[in-house]
Amino acid sequence: MSEIHIRRARRADVEEIVAMLADDHLGARREQPGDPGYLRAFEAIAADPNQLLAVAERDGALVGTLQLTFIPGLSRRGATRALVEAVRVRGDQRGNGLGATLMEFAVEEARRRGCAMVQLTSDASRVNAHRFYERLGFEASHVGFKLML
Repeated sequence: MSEIHIRRARRADVEEIVAMLADDHLGARREQPGDPGYLRAFEAIAADPNQLLAVAERDGALVGTLQLTFIPGLSRRGATRALVEAVRVRGDQRGNGLGATLMEFAVEEARRRGCAMVQLTSDASRVNAHRFYERLGFEASHVGFKLML
């Protein structure tokens, strides 16, 4: 298997990133490929130094993505947290360690930026994802709540 290269996403990557977000049972219901809102969101992410939208490439093709948000806070003696969102691996690339490579990148980037912790949420229905994160050392320590607006 060829080498994975992880880099900051570019505007030209947005369509492929959205395709990965839409390529599962949850994403298929909530994503709308082609919607101009994705490009607006990308511009906001790209302009914010506390955001990192990353993509994984193999042989020049996008095969994975995740977003990191760096959250400065007062709790935990002023600790900065890294929040991992929207981890996706292209369907034909699943099961070969790419997800772990993406998460290792996220943890190392958080360390590089001086974060005290890395946190994430995962939809309650994603049981396989929960086992994956636990294998990587993440603990299911909190209960998450959302209010859709």
